[in-house]
Amino acid sequence: MKVEVEVISKEIIKPSSPTPDHLRTYHLSFLDQISPPVHNPLVIFYSSEPDTKFNIVDISNQLKKSLSDVLTLFYPLAGRAHGNLFIDCNDEGIPYLETRVNCQLSHVIQNPIPSELNKFIPFQVHEVADLSLGVQLNIFDCGGIALGACVSHKIADALSFFMFIKTWAAIARQQDEHIVCPQFVSATLFPPRNISGFNPRTGITKQNVVTKRFIFDASKIEALKAKYSIDNYSQSLESYQKPPSRVEALSAFIWSRFVASTQVKSELAPERLYTIVHAVNLRTRIDPPLPEHSFGNLYRIAMTIPSLQTGEECYGLVRQVRDQVRQIDKHYVSKLQQGSEHLDFIKQSSENFFKGEMVTLSFTSLCRFPLYEADFGWGKPTWVGSPPLSFNNVVVFMDAKSGGGIEAYINMKEEDLDKLEGDNEFLAYVSPHGLK
Repeated sequence: MKVEVEVISKEIIKPSSPTPDHLRTYHLSFLDQISPPVHNPLVIFYSSEPDTKFNIVDISNQLKKSLSDVLTLFYPLAGRAHGNLFIDCNDEGIPYLETRVNCQLSHVIQNPIPSELNKFIPFQVHEVADLSLGVQLNIFDCGGIALGACVSHKIADALSFFMFIKTWAAIARQQDEHIVCPQFVSATLFPPRNISGFNPRTGITKQNVVTKRFIFDASKIEALKAKYSIDNYSQSLESYQKPPSRVEALSAFIWSRFVASTQVKSELAPERLYTIVHAVNLRTRIDPPLPEHSFGNLYRIAMTIPSLQTGEECYGLVRQVRDQVRQIDKHYVSKLQQGSEHLDFIKQSSENFFKGEMVTLSFTSLCRFPLYEADFGWGKPTWVGSPPLSFNNVVVFMDAKSGGGIEAYINMKEEDLDKLEGDNEFLAYVSPHGLK
């Protein structure tokens, strides 16, 4: 059955209080400037039980009022972007859509197809240049609902997005003790710069990239953690490392199977550099550390170029990745604040990307984020899903709702994803319910 979504209303939600004149210009930081001009999407599903049937009119009013209130705290989101320089915090507001969905909520979440989730967000992630936020309330035939939201990556990283959702939900529940005011310090810490010569759109593509969702059960992840712990035992006592985390083990595994299934083994094939990239939160790595409600793009990437000589490349990969992540410390952040050295680095990486000399698989982990705590007053989510991103070779990890498993959304060229899915070792670790 094809899922059809019909828009039944569209309006603009503005902040409940005007933004003061001295806050009308929100300067983008250097890290905002070099972030890609796309939106990060999320869809949160809530099932309506027979004994607690949702009152859609009340929910709609509650969402719109609380959204108006939370926009006074996160005022840049209600403004309009001016190029790659600043947000005009003019309180023009954000689009709020309501839709009717022609099926049961269970039909969507029992067998989620990532591309279908695009129907539940207010606009496509690569389409709107000046809007920072959009919201869509989707109402299913069964009375269940899905809340879709997109936030601009030019202004917010994943943690900022979730802090916004968390605060919005607390306002909707009228629980003032859980309302946290964001701190807008990004442009002060990382002043904007002239980034000419670097295109923030590097890597954005709509061509031939598909997204599939794979579930890895906790038992399989534990097996991978044990497998990649072997490397640690060969180290001396002084350098012994703790076992891999779930994300470390799973990213090492997926990367190794990606390389094994797609690498062209031919003397005639041009030599390509395979790299693994992890997004790293800077808030805890700056001196002094920043609170988690610091708003903006306060992340950087750790790029690892693993050795492919041994044939069992993954045994040392976890250690190599850790070494790179460890280098993102207060000294790294200090250099980053100066900007020029990092700008040269990303320009060179961008050049290598366009030449086809570098093949990168990037990982973003939303594990441990409070995805399933988004209670707006009618209960916690039934499921949280991630619509496709506009990037090739990007993997997004999200916690399964229960059981300690991980859902991996893999965005990849169709022919590469077909090869990965044809890899027996990869499939051996995927849950049979997770081939979507």
